[in-house]
Amino acid sequence: MRRHVFNRIRKGAVGYEPYFEFNEDALGKLGFSSYQKCTPAIRMLAYGIPGDLVDEYVHMSESTCILSMYNFCKDVVAAFGPEYLREPNAVDTESLLAINADMGFPGMLGSIDCMHWKWKNCPFVWQGQYKGHVKVFARLAEGHFLEVNFEINGHHYNKGYYLADGIYSQWSTLVKTIPPQGEKRQRFAQIQENDRKDVERAFGVLQSRWGIV
Repeated sequence: MRRHVFNRIRKGAVGYEPYFEFNEDALGKLGFSSYQKCTPAIRMLAYGIPGDLVDEYVHMSESTCILSMYNFCKDVVAAFGPEYLREPNAVDTESLLAINADMGFPGMLGSIDCMHWKWKNCPFVWQGQYKGHVKVFARLAEGHFLEVNFEINGHHYNKGYYLADGIYSQWSTLVKTIPPQGEKRQRFAQIQENDRKDVERAFGVLQSRWGIV
């Protein structure tokens, strides 16, 4: 991780919760710095390793390393969630539509192929919480969406859609690959699969960089 990225994340965690501040204990002894507390958290997430493999590196006990990771995850979501973990607004939607229209898919909001990636290193008893993808598009199914107006083959539409593969439901908001029978369908399937691979590559990089995934 680049230093400026680490420092931005660290400052976000420090600014959100006093746990990461450099404080004195009851005896007046200085505690661990934010650098020491954030380092084991990121290493545990990046390499998928337990706390007792980083305790000597940062001179912290295993329990403190685990507590640091717990607070780090909670604080990063709270500090950066409003900016990065939110639904697209009107400005974001316009940008996405313009990018995807240039690729040949007017009205497309994005590609999806990530509803099963969370599961790899989760405990087996939690599997029910991380399977399925129906709830992800509950708002779309209920009709809560930003209006997207576009026209294809003379038909006007006011709802955006996502490119998906065959495992997803038969919804109008999900455009899946069609059987490539005939030159026209082969061309569509080729373009659809090429554009959908962008998100597959992105999650492949994410999994390679963060072992916990």
